[in-house]
Amino acid sequence: MPVKPITDDIDKAILNLIQSDFPMEQRPFTCISDTLAPEIKIGEAEIIQRVKRLKKDGIIRRIGGNFSPDRLGFVSTLCAARVDEQHLKRFAETVNQFPGITHNYIRENKYNVWFTIIAPSRKHIEDILSSIREKTGITDLMNLPATRVFKVRAHFKLPTGDTAA
Repeated sequence: MPVKPITDDIDKAILNLIQSDFPMEQRPFTCISDTLAPEIKIGEAEIIQRVKRLKKDGIIRRIGGNFSPDRLGFVSTLCAARVDEQHLKRFAETVNQFPGITHNYIRENKYNVWFTIIAPSRKHIEDILSSIREKTGITDLMNLPATRVFKVRAHFKLPTGDTAA
């Protein structure tokens, strides 16, 4: 699905606010409205409408928390699979059915599908990978558990004109 462009500086200001510091409040969109520059006079309802549109248009992929699996007693791993092009869709759909798959993506490489798993144990991860192999017939699948975790904060500041913060 092609991504539609961001429509204006207000969208950009909203995205700048929510991508890394989404308010943990009972009414987060009111908090966002209060945080926007004083010259932007929009309320909670319009912010919700804009966020829904940005999600529908593919600008926002998801809104949710990011947790450190190890601090919650979980383990994570990066996986790579070699999947023929005619099986990509079915493979991705199968992988996405499992709880704990945080995301997957295609790369131009011999191992062309990469995904991450968060689970209660390494054994649970191996069980998920065995099920994926069984359901898809894809056997060239690597489990690459992290030996050290480096967390990089990715925040993309969108430039705005005179009408946004």
